[in-house]
Amino acid sequence: MQRGSDKHGPRLDDQQKHETQGLVRGNGPTHAEEWKEPEAMPSSGEEPMQSYPPGHGPGVPDGMTPRDMNLRSDLAKWLSDTHWPRSKQELLRRARRQGAPDLVLDLVESLPERSFTNMADIARSLGIGVEKGR
Repeated sequence: MQRGSDKHGPRLDDQQKHETQGLVRGNGPTHAEEWKEPEAMPSSGEEPMQSYPPGHGPGVPDGMTPRDMNLRSDLAKWLSDTHWPRSKQELLRRARRQGAPDLVLDLVESLPERSFTNMADIARSLGIGVEKGR
């Protein structure tokens, strides 16, 4: 008796054969199971099935706007792996040493002269929204 592979049993061979059936045929979906087919995208002018509150989109926590989230993300990219607490001047030196973009440098320069304990502390000082606990 000859099998398709010597690395696994006949049951797994049959399952893999079934899963790649569409790919082998070449003119259908790449999955044999109907439930694996992707959902259709809405046509232009058609509203998406899920709507979000004004000023919020997917992945935006309560208490923050998309702009807040982007600003905080930019700051975190250049500052979050620092050892806390840090002064404004230490954060500014770190951002410059890391090659942070002008937007990040401007935000750090606008911070008050004091020590900061984490990214949320920096965000609050800049008036950037902070996610709310549930």
